Amino acid sequence: MPGLSRPNLVVQDFAADGPDQKWGADISYIWTAEGWLYLAFVLDLFSRRVVGWATSDRLKRDLAVEALRRALVARNPAPGLVHHSDRGSQYCSIDYQALLRQRGILISMSGRGNCYDNAMVETFFKTIKSELVWPVAWQFRQQAENAVARYIDGFYNPVRRHSSLGFQSPIAFERKAREVS
Repeated sequence: MPGLSRPNLVVQDFAADGPDQKWGADISYIWTAEGWLYLAFVLDLFSRRVVGWATSDRLKRDLAVEALRRALVARNPAPGLVHHSDRGSQYCSIDYQALLRQRGILISMSGRGNCYDNAMVETFFKTIKSELVWPVAWQFRQQAENAVARYIDGFYNPVRRHSSLGFQSPIAFERKAREVS
């Protein structure tokens, strides 16, 4: 039934054999002198690559839907991909779930109040906040949004190495996986 929470299909098994098999999604907050900037993103659990993201000064379902749309356009995943999120209202919304179902994407949600069920995306939050958000007193939302864009598209995806990826960046890890397959 649309607009309801879904079972946990991931059950803390974040491993995937290739790109676009499992995605994780969540929303984080960035404080600025103008007020909150909300960051929604979709992360490929195979490579830790941010495949879609969006920001807004409002915490509404449209924010999460826009991040998902960007991920779908960028990746065009095959049906059967598992999309995992928490049980936030944005992810339980009829619009969000309809977009997933239209693409044949399986909907998975964390257990109620269990942050470990979405540990992979929580790890990304810790990374972006410690490396980008917390060291700066952001004056303007636009300033923070521009920095997020540079961080994700110019550093995190193409350059930042992860020990769990054999000290490769998400893009390099995916490239190597495609060469092997």
